[in-house]
Amino acid sequence: MTGRRTTALLLAAAVFGLAGCGAAESAKTLPPVPRVQATASGLTLDGRPWWPAGLNAYQLATDWSVNRGCGAEVDLDSFFGSLPVGSLTRFNAFQWLAIDKTTGALDFTGIDNVFRAAEAHRQLVIPVLAAQDGSCGDEIFKSSEWYDGGWRTVGPGSVLSYEDWVATAVPRWQDSPSLAMWELMGEPEPLTPFRSCTDTAGETLRTFVDDAGGLVRSLDDRHPITLGMIGGGQCGTAGPDYEFVGASPALDVLQYHDYGADGVPLPGDRYNGLALHIEQAERLRKPILVAEIGQYSGAGCVPVEERAREVAVKIDGQRAAGTAGALLWAFVPDPRPGECTYDIGPADPVRGVLRERNGTR
Repeated sequence: MTGRRTTALLLAAAVFGLAGCGAAESAKTLPPVPRVQATASGLTLDGRPWWPAGLNAYQLATDWSVNRGCGAEVDLDSFFGSLPVGSLTRFNAFQWLAIDKTTGALDFTGIDNVFRAAEAHRQLVIPVLAAQDGSCGDEIFKSSEWYDGGWRTVGPGSVLSYEDWVATAVPRWQDSPSLAMWELMGEPEPLTPFRSCTDTAGETLRTFVDDAGGLVRSLDDRHPITLGMIGGGQCGTAGPDYEFVGASPALDVLQYHDYGADGVPLPGDRYNGLALHIEQAERLRKPILVAEIGQYSGAGCVPVEERAREVAVKIDGQRAAGTAGALLWAFVPDPRPGECTYDIGPADPVRGVLRERNGTR
């Protein structure tokens, strides 16, 4: 074990006791096997084939009394209580949502509360540990240098490096029965500071996934690990690099993010389209989750009812083609019907589409 790794693990152990025990308090009574498993044929929940149709709800850990927030506060009990049992929700679990905005010290209240509410309503969540563009965090765009080792250093305004955040977050929440899988990074793209792509971008991203995912695996060898790959030809995952990165032994679930192809089940071209990525996932014997599906609705574009119909066509086609689930972008507690947005509010009809399609079989 390297000195850096030792430092990270010791820091994680020290931090684990701060700000309450959170979700870890119930660890003594948890089953030994995580509820979600990744297989060559898809995901399983409690041992049964599972095709989740759920939501992205990036704002869930916002707590204005503690952190800087990421959008509006959400009534967590109301949100999770509105979902069908065994639904899947993807949310931001960034380091900056665990920093007290007044003292600058670590405070896990916001993220802890998400896990507690999910557990109370028997829901499943994917915590996203960081984002490419730094949104709702340090606002620093992650360059190829960051992926090539910068993730081990503490950035401006942060308390921990990304490495140490992983070493803190994983032990803290790994025993939650609501944890579905870990997401290393949302929409990774190792660009140069000039936003260009190098010939070695795929290798850079693969090394990061091997190392950062390996750190997660060393701390929690039970839960699946995923990466928020867009799949549209981005730097590091374009063409064959998608399969090269996806082949990492530290990655269990592949992703695709679907925007700008309303009502089309399999968007994209033969070089970077969803159909190709499904084939790549099948060769790797790993499931592929369409973790973001975004379609505009509201004043100036389609009504919410039409969006719901088009989303139904899309996800039914994707499921038939071999995907492992679909998550829509994005739930907000305060939708803006007077604007054309991706907002999905509490009463949006597309939630009925998800309810009808989510679940085990």
